[in-house]
Amino acid sequence: MQAFTSLNLRGKVVLVTGASRGIGAAIAAAFAREGATVVINHLSNDAAAARTVAACMAAGGDAWAIKADVGSHVAVQEMVQGVVREAGAIDIVVNNAFKPYAFIPEQRRRFDDLEWSDYQSQFDGAVGAAFNVCRAVLPQMRQRAKGSIVNIVTNLVENPVVPYHDYTTSKGALVTFSRNLATELGPVGIRVNCVAPGLVYPTQGTQATKESFRESLMAATPLRRLAQPEDVAGPVLFLASDLSGFMTGQVLLVDGGLVMR
Repeated sequence: MQAFTSLNLRGKVVLVTGASRGIGAAIAAAFAREGATVVINHLSNDAAAARTVAACMAAGGDAWAIKADVGSHVAVQEMVQGVVREAGAIDIVVNNAFKPYAFIPEQRRRFDDLEWSDYQSQFDGAVGAAFNVCRAVLPQMRQRAKGSIVNIVTNLVENPVVPYHDYTTSKGALVTFSRNLATELGPVGIRVNCVAPGLVYPTQGTQATKESFRESLMAATPLRRLAQPEDVAGPVLFLASDLSGFMTGQVLLVDGGLVMR
């Protein structure tokens, strides 16, 4: 039995989608601090992606940005092929990108106000994007019989304290998508897990969340605070690393104990 005493991420090639800011940027920088080579995928904000690259380089890792819409099968295939040409392989994938969503309870749309197209849009942004990325990266992971995929979901799947119907439904589907992949890919040495944050503040999606709601959520949370983007990065690194080498199909809740399983 091989014993691991460190994350053992130095030299690993990591693709983080939606990594120009917020949670994705924090995850990218955390991998860089461990000596990984980080590929920062982003959709449109070149300046933000450049800042994330600079932060990764300053942290001690190699990094570069690639603009690609993860909702496009063709764009993702081209992105992954480019990374493999440049770096030789992709060892770890973090599917963090999702359709823009505002976490403002007072402004959320009730079920009767939603159309199926709203669900479909969120499903395409969560499961569709992960599908495209996994389809592109898995052939080279299978060839090497190793790899780790971490998908970002939400604790709202377990406890919809605010019923964001379309968003939460899509993330629940992403959990099931991940567990099916984990079952199929485990025998060939590829692990698939999820990290489920609670409300993360500040991010683009939560910057308009009212202080009164944030305070009520903190009061109900055993650790008495909200997650910051950096709080999500640690569990992602753990699930990506050799320290979790006998874990697959799992969901780690990162919400200060708001949901306990």
